[in-house]
Amino acid sequence: MDLTGAKWRKSTRSGTSGGNCVEVAGDLPGGVGVRDSKDPSGPVLVFGPTTWRAFVAQLPERR
Repeated sequence: MDLTGAKWRKSTRSGTSGGNCVEVAGDLPGGVGVRDSKDPSGPVLVFGPTTWRAFVAQLPERR
């Protein structure tokens, strides 16, 4: 998958301490990309939309 031009975003709850953070690109054709924010040129996991929605649905509600 061509990731050129992907718009990566990090959770606002990640903070600035450089801890364990991931970035998500939801603008990919047919998928959602996930990568380690400390290694932006490293590997990317790509999930299909149905799989991503199922994952997000299982996350605890943000307060």
